[in-house]
Amino acid sequence: MTATPEVEVVIAGGGLAGASLACALAGTGRRIAVVEATPLQAEHQPSYDDRGLALALSSQRILEGLGLWADLASNASPIRRVHVSDRGHFGFVRLDAAELDLPALGFVVIARAIGKVLIDRLQAAPAIDLHCPAEVTGIRVGSDSVETMISTGGGAKTLSSRLLVGADGANSSVRRLLGITAKEKDYGQTAIVSNVTPARPHNDTAYERFTATGPVALLPLTLQRCALVYTVPSAEAEQTLALNEEAFLACLQDRFGYRLGRFLRVGMRRAYELRMIAARTQVGGRVVLLGNAAHTLHPNAAQGFNLGLRDVAGLAECLVPALREGVDPGECQRLDTYLASRRADQHRVLRFTDSLATLFYSDLPHKVLLRDALMLATDLTPWFKRSFLRRATGLSGRQPALVRGVPL
Repeated sequence: MTATPEVEVVIAGGGLAGASLACALAGTGRRIAVVEATPLQAEHQPSYDDRGLALALSSQRILEGLGLWADLASNASPIRRVHVSDRGHFGFVRLDAAELDLPALGFVVIARAIGKVLIDRLQAAPAIDLHCPAEVTGIRVGSDSVETMISTGGGAKTLSSRLLVGADGANSSVRRLLGITAKEKDYGQTAIVSNVTPARPHNDTAYERFTATGPVALLPLTLQRCALVYTVPSAEAEQTLALNEEAFLACLQDRFGYRLGRFLRVGMRRAYELRMIAARTQVGGRVVLLGNAAHTLHPNAAQGFNLGLRDVAGLAECLVPALREGVDPGECQRLDTYLASRRADQHRVLRFTDSLATLFYSDLPHKVLLRDALMLATDLTPWFKRSFLRRATGLSGRQPALVRGVPL
């Protein structure tokens, strides 16, 4: 494979991570191909459904740096306070944006709204070739380029590029075709996602209530609604989904309590099985895994998309200068530099979310005492709380230029 590739980068996956990276690379003027299996406007597009996504402050800064935030701001609800509690026990944590002199700790946006902004940007970018619907069927990596075989409605096609980015979700075809194994952990839980209307105003407060059967999270939305993540044992998921509105709201009321008054309405409910996936290799041979293809997390701390977006920012920081200068973006050292810059953040977040899933879903006395003591220590110790807030907002440690407000 010595011929000049027809595009510089092929991105397999047009979901949140893949489309965000394509938007970051679009301004270089180099041709970028995006391959997405699901029609982008489809109601069942898994990345662009009705989930409420909690965007950390780092994510808001990245989207602003990519020129996307202005189109999202009107649909974003600020998170000014967070209240975390342990049902039936004494532990709790209260977090406030004012403690970091920030206007908000983050924002909540419906995934479908983010998807519309990303799709509109992709379709308007002259340097981006959209192949949709199309599936990746084969990959052949050479010394100076990589060939990606795809299947479309019009037949088979091969895309030659300098770099292939696998951003095609937790069940990544790119990961499978390249024989990349992953560490997997099934939590035996399913998240039921919806939105609810409480009787009392949420006052820009996000709630997370840990219970023995999983967390219940309520995130502030526009129109005084709350995005809901209601976790149940997977064996009970089908039965819970089948409950009528009145019965489901009664179960939610019992687990969450009356801090927001009575729950009046609930929207459409969808279920997502929860598991941790961590690819054993993220870069190599002109290929990078990104987003859920690289790491899928438990949603207990709303870190999954935020970590993935910081990876997008870090990868773009390495690729954009190369593309602008006409240098090979798939060069091995460049990809190793990217991974080295992101490894500490990834490991920290993976450990944190998995530890929460282990520590909080147990009624063993020593675990209850430990977690509640840690929660109270966080709540009562100002310097520790500020440190925790900086980590939760994605602002601590070594972070990509976009998080620091530096344009690409």
